[in-house]
Amino acid sequence: MGLFDQILSAIDDPNQEASPNQLGNILGAVEQLSGSQGVNTGTTQLAMSVLGGYVRSALQDVRSQSGDAQAQQIVNQFSGTNPNPQAVQSLFGAGQLTQIVADIAQRTGLNNATVQAMIPVLVPLVLNLLKTGSNAQNPAQGSNPVLNTFLDADGDGDVDITDTISMASRFLNQRS
Repeated sequence: MGLFDQILSAIDDPNQEASPNQLGNILGAVEQLSGSQGVNTGTTQLAMSVLGGYVRSALQDVRSQSGDAQAQQIVNQFSGTNPNPQAVQSLFGAGQLTQIVADIAQRTGLNNATVQAMIPVLVPLVLNLLKTGSNAQNPAQGSNPVLNTFLDADGDGDVDITDTISMASRFLNQRS
């Protein structure tokens, strides 16, 4: 099951945090970031998708070294729709961040300064997508199927966050 399918399942499950409102807030933050940076939304989504590959790798490392609960703790602590440099620091070292910025810039055509400005917003948004599968009553406990799907993906390097954001937008438009 794909990432968006897991998010839809989480929306339908009252025991999980996902809601159409949460998806709408994430989409709104992507659009707001795009506008503030003068970048089209598709390019922002591509940047988010490339960054998602690095977030996946960092969370996989956390999970392998410290367990599922620690990976979930990072998601809980740093997810959101506002810029959060601490979210970036919790996942990436300075040297790694330089590589991530260069990779995103090369793949999106954006300049390094724009990418650098976007990352503190995009990391919490990616984590917020992953938080949709958290247990609504006790986010620190239980299995998060959205996070598990994200971390257990086939590793083809293609993080389906762009598809997930596009599908979320269509889903919300159909509901209104």
